[in-house]
Amino acid sequence: MSASSATDLGRAAWAPGFAAVALENVTREYPYAAHHATSGPDDRALPVELHPAFATSYDWHSSVHMHWLAARLVAFGVPADLEARITSVLQAHLSTEHLATEAAYLRETPHYERPYGWAWLMRLAAEVSASEVPAIRALAPGFAPVVQVLEDLVTRWVDGAAHPVRHGAHANSAFGLLLVLEGARSLGRDDLAATVSRAAREWFGDDAGWPFAWERSGHDFLSAGLAEADLMRAVLPASEFGPWARAFFAEVSAGDAVLTSTTVRDENDPQQVHLFGLDLSRAGSARRVADALRASDPEDTALADLLDGAADRLLASGLAASVGQEYYSTHWLASFAWDAMESREHA
Repeated sequence: MSASSATDLGRAAWAPGFAAVALENVTREYPYAAHHATSGPDDRALPVELHPAFATSYDWHSSVHMHWLAARLVAFGVPADLEARITSVLQAHLSTEHLATEAAYLRETPHYERPYGWAWLMRLAAEVSASEVPAIRALAPGFAPVVQVLEDLVTRWVDGAAHPVRHGAHANSAFGLLLVLEGARSLGRDDLAATVSRAAREWFGDDAGWPFAWERSGHDFLSAGLAEADLMRAVLPASEFGPWARAFFAEVSAGDAVLTSTTVRDENDPQQVHLFGLDLSRAGSARRVADALRASDPEDTALADLLDGAADRLLASGLAASVGQEYYSTHWLASFAWDAMESREHA
């Protein structure tokens, strides 16, 4: 990425670099952080044997969302050589046989990757099924067992949980529900969408005065508050979302930490680099929430303006790390950067 393009926040400037990163990640098998619960001394399968679709990009969930990014970039448009290579890898990894193995693993280990990995897998299924690229869309039938097991798992999870998880890392309930909801709607899974919407209202519908000043631990990559608001703008109609959001953001004002970039002192620390992702995920959520606020009340834009004013600054903060040399950053950050860029361009 050149110095000149580093100041350009548009997708076109970053797509080739992100495509190269995505291709590198979805073909890199090691190092791989396996989270397989070993059942005995003979349970020694390699990651690629357990997860033939997603045994790359350092860990299972990162592999899933890097495959999503790869598919998304092909649809957006990247140099022809990268497009051909990425498409070939996607066809090889996302075969019907491989996806059936992944679905079976999820069914046999029902708490594995809940809800973060589930959410990205639902998003990937929706992207493949709706892709404007015929070669990508042709992979959609293989996702049928994956989507079915995800619907079953999510339904059992939300029906059996009295409380959400609110911290800013993988277990965050709001972030997971949002991606599942969007995927369910795209895939025509109306029952699942209704289940998620009901859970969101039950878990978050009465929240107000969220203490944003208490957020940001040293390894967050999500703002718990912004993730929740992002979910609720997708769940609530405009007439309900505006009043909910203004009550929820009552404690936020210009210059607050939630609207300012983070500090990463050691870019080789795998936990600290989560903070680059925090800036990127906040940028995307802030923009989407701002858009929803304007739709709910075009005359009262104070909160929307505040969020919009922070979004570009937060996006710029995490971009360079997305295409850098540190694998702890590059194996996942570009997915969040692309998501934030799409929100910026209303794509």
